Amino acid sequence: MTPTPRDVVLSVLRESELEFTEHRSGVFDVDLPGERKLKTTCRLEIGRHALGVHAFVARNPDENHEGVYRWLLEKNLKLFGVAFAIDSAGDVYLDGRLPLHAVTPEEVDRILGAVLTYADESFNTILELGFASSIRKEWAWREARGESTRNLQAFEHLRPAD
Repeated sequence: MTPTPRDVVLSVLRESELEFTEHRSGVFDVDLPGERKLKTTCRLEIGRHALGVHAFVARNPDENHEGVYRWLLEKNLKLFGVAFAIDSAGDVYLDGRLPLHAVTPEEVDRILGAVLTYADESFNTILELGFASSIRKEWAWREARGESTRNLQAFEHLRPAD
């Protein structure tokens, strides 16, 4: 008997030892652990014709919207299986569809890997382009109070001059 798309997704999630919740039959939230973006939550939703893939990447940029959106669109030219998208609030997502006939263990693993890779690799660039002023203020605030700046190290070049 051929496994259902739900069976395939469950099998991949369990074998990968990923944390996940099945909210209702065929709708999963999966936590993908990263390095730059420590966790990306990806929703897998089995529909009538496709497996939907939706992952939050970053909130609406504070500034430089045009620069952020241009970078995302240029990045889309190189992506596999998902693309960057903006919701009505301006938040950044990765979104894609996989036809149900293509829901195999290899393809589910590949699409989850793509989401993780693209979210993680893009995160600091999105922050730098869309939140540079906030990052500079955070550096100044933490240094003035003697707080740790460890998680700001990727943005050392945005550190305010003394």
